[in-house]
Amino acid sequence: MKKISRRSFLAAAGLSVAALALTACGGSASSTASSVASSAAASSEAASTSAAAGELTTVEAGKLTMATNATFPPYEMTTDAGEFEGIDIETAQAIADKLGVSLKIVDMSFDNLLMSLANDEFDLVIAGLTADEERRKTTDFSDPYLEAKNLILVRAEDADKYASLDDLKGVKGGAQTGSKPYNNCVTYCGEETTVGLAKVQDLVMELEAGKLDVVFLDYMTVLSYADAKEDLAAVDLGIPETSDGYSIAVKKGNTELAEFINGVLAELKEQNTIEQFIVEAKKLESAAE
Repeated sequence: MKKISRRSFLAAAGLSVAALALTACGGSASSTASSVASSAAASSEAASTSAAAGELTTVEAGKLTMATNATFPPYEMTTDAGEFEGIDIETAQAIADKLGVSLKIVDMSFDNLLMSLANDEFDLVIAGLTADEERRKTTDFSDPYLEAKNLILVRAEDADKYASLDDLKGVKGGAQTGSKPYNNCVTYCGEETTVGLAKVQDLVMELEAGKLDVVFLDYMTVLSYADAKEDLAAVDLGIPETSDGYSIAVKKGNTELAEFINGVLAELKEQNTIEQFIVEAKKLESAAE
């Protein structure tokens, strides 16, 4: 068991992007040849992205419509004034800017996102999605832009109770319905003791109230809550991760938009812009505390 420090957020965030960068470069950060090749590839993708922008059509003319579930800090969240912010919001804005259109955001239940995408209700979904084999049957995805990893969120007083995944058996766990953490919760806590809720905030409230023992979430979200709330702690039990990371979903067959998004993501990675989005999202969270 590894209890995660409340000061680990930015270090973990940097590793999140760096891990994908290493993968893209064949695992060698020190290789000059790999670095040059990566830069050239990004430049090539940027050029093709600019050319493709004029050929793309969107669900609503003059707008790029993004759907999300804005209960997933620091990826997507809302301010007290009802405005959207977070890493995924900034990423979507960068895609819209490159496309030369405004960004429209639709906030809805997580487990309805991909079904509504298939029905042409919006252009893309950015909501901490992993492109697993089952989802790929009905949805197309971009290249991954952030590493995916699961931690558990517990009450601080209980942090030492969980030394291994075996300690979770029969424990009352919670996760967001339709998410990969939900599947992990069923696997390690058991189906009978797993509770699925639509909103991450509701899961956290249930945990604080003692109605749940653990909550399964993405690692940056867990670290965000542990950083913001003295009564909560993040614990790493080494939950295996089988995905390549978080990707952006588009309607099945919309390869033009997927390729366009990949070009924008390549530019953002090359310029370390996604890391800047992470840092900015953390500043926004800290200011709101």
